[in-house]
Amino acid sequence: MAADGLHSQVLTVLGPSIAAGEYPPGTVLRIEELEDRFGVSRTVAREVVRVLESMQVVSLRRRVGVTVRPNHEWNLYDPLVIRWRLAGADRVGQLRSLTELRSAVEPVAARLAALRATPEQCGQLTGLIVQLSTTAKARDLEAFLQHDIAFHRCVLVASGNEMFARLSDTVAEVLTGRTTYGLMPEEPDPAAVRMHAEVAEAIHSGEPERAEAAMRQIVSGAAAEMSDVFATVASEIARQ
Repeated sequence: MAADGLHSQVLTVLGPSIAAGEYPPGTVLRIEELEDRFGVSRTVAREVVRVLESMQVVSLRRRVGVTVRPNHEWNLYDPLVIRWRLAGADRVGQLRSLTELRSAVEPVAARLAALRATPEQCGQLTGLIVQLSTTAKARDLEAFLQHDIAFHRCVLVASGNEMFARLSDTVAEVLTGRTTYGLMPEEPDPAAVRMHAEVAEAIHSGEPERAEAAMRQIVSGAAAEMSDVFATVASEIARQ
């Protein structure tokens, strides 16, 4: 298998382990230990370290080695870091933070999209609404997820704000996490699908206040769903 595939396989195991605290801040990761544990070459082990360093998950210093950094120093917007944290015990806290981020950004992005979206972007949003509606009714959550990701990505890009656009992968991980960990209903809420259509129509007709209000309802609904999850988790912990 190619080295690229091998280093990705190692990261798939090692990344969540670091995020879960199995390697606390200050832990020194030795190249030789990575080679032995995962049965990979030194080249692959070094590439794994390079990727972790690029995410600010580890630091590499002479005479010290590869050291795990405190998680508040990580690149918390990196999609892989988000995925690893969602896989861990602090999934609830991660989802709460990400949902709050969405609430702060996406309504404003929708407002700007209503002012700046191109005809092509408006057409893309309209097409995605049809696909969202069809897959929601069919209860095809995987297909629905892909269309939902494309919809929110399109709004963020159509905002014309490159900083918002860069958050599209972050939002994609949030949406993916909700489906992966069974936090979506078996059939997506028809009211939520209607709100997506409302956003698309408002952007197409150039109504920024309407677009912002509709998107705010979408993210508020997601936040409410997360609140229910938080309450359920808290009750389970209390009973233990």
